[in-house]
Amino acid sequence: MQNALSEQSVRDSLAASRRTFLSRTGVGLGAVALSTLMGEGVSGATSVSSGPPHLPSRVKRVIFLCMAGGPSHLETFDEKPRLAELDGQPMPESFTQGQPIAQLQGQELKCLGPLTKFGRYGENGQVISDFLPWHQKMADEICILRSMVTEQINHDPAHTFMNTGTALSGRPSMGSWVNYGLGSESHNLPGFVVLTSQGGRNPQPIASRQWSAGFLPSRYQGVELNSVGDPVHYISRPPGTTVDQQRQLVDTIQTLNKHRLSEVGNPEIETRIAAYEMAFRMQTSVPDLVDFSDEPKHILELYGATPGDGTYASNCLMARRLAERGVRFIHLYHRGWDHHGGLVNYMNICCSLTDQPTYALIQDLKQRGMLDETLIIWGGEFGRTPMFQGKGGAGRDHHIKGFSMWMAGGG
Repeated sequence: MQNALSEQSVRDSLAASRRTFLSRTGVGLGAVALSTLMGEGVSGATSVSSGPPHLPSRVKRVIFLCMAGGPSHLETFDEKPRLAELDGQPMPESFTQGQPIAQLQGQELKCLGPLTKFGRYGENGQVISDFLPWHQKMADEICILRSMVTEQINHDPAHTFMNTGTALSGRPSMGSWVNYGLGSESHNLPGFVVLTSQGGRNPQPIASRQWSAGFLPSRYQGVELNSVGDPVHYISRPPGTTVDQQRQLVDTIQTLNKHRLSEVGNPEIETRIAAYEMAFRMQTSVPDLVDFSDEPKHILELYGATPGDGTYASNCLMARRLAERGVRFIHLYHRGWDHHGGLVNYMNICCSLTDQPTYALIQDLKQRGMLDETLIIWGGEFGRTPMFQGKGGAGRDHHIKGFSMWMAGGG
């Protein structure tokens, strides 16, 4: 009996030790990963010597091209010949019974065939619509996924589900997880950057919680750069202030923050310390980042970019520049794909704004030897129904049971 109690005590002690270790080092483990990549200590990180990952990957960064609003897979990558045959006929009830429907709920459901022609392109015969002539040119560079599904039929929760894996707010976004787990190769820019543009129909708002760090330390959240005007508010040095004066001010604030950290041990103070240092370095790195004067004319023409215009084209070029500077996760949103009506008109608008720049980004990364080490993802939060919705011309409602995305690069 005494031996049994003794063994149980040992097991309880070991369990308590494991719990204590994990509870005290949970944040530090992510910092160790960050310091391994940066090759230097990170404030608050556990002092542990660590080599490179034992399962090295060729991919160094992710660029997510989000077509916000839900682009129609039926006018982009999913031809559906049978749907074309059923055009104008009542949608068979067997296809819709028990299925979630958004704005078409309770209405007569009629089939709407694809509103454009499709062709086969590249050596593998990828099916791509005539709305996307530049995609047709890069058919062999992309892997099209036509079996995507989601659980959320409205825009905001669908974005949240896509970015975090749940419709519940408060969870870390995928960019934050990547930034937390792998850190950033950039010393002078955030590891997770967001850029937005718009053009098309009914551009849906994108809440900043879509790039939130959730329950992770807030240093891993995304940083949105403004596409027009100052990229970051309040990043410019105050008039009449020298670099040395600002450095002295930051050092003084950091001394106070570190003293407070030693008193209370709040990890968010570590985030504040890191944020001040990053903001100071960004006063130099951001103006260089957004200065396109070093880009050759043929590169600007390839993207169709005009510096400072805030378009998706300029954001794609900015994404390449961020990738070159070691940013780990780059998330572009183009708002305007919510085509409940006027589908042909708005598809022409959205595709004219995004098709060529997307092609340019892939070709530019490829010619610089960066495509194999960059994972590019293209897609929206859901697809569109195979049924007609009429608001200013033929349109389509939200559809969650099947849509298309694609990936490129990544080795």
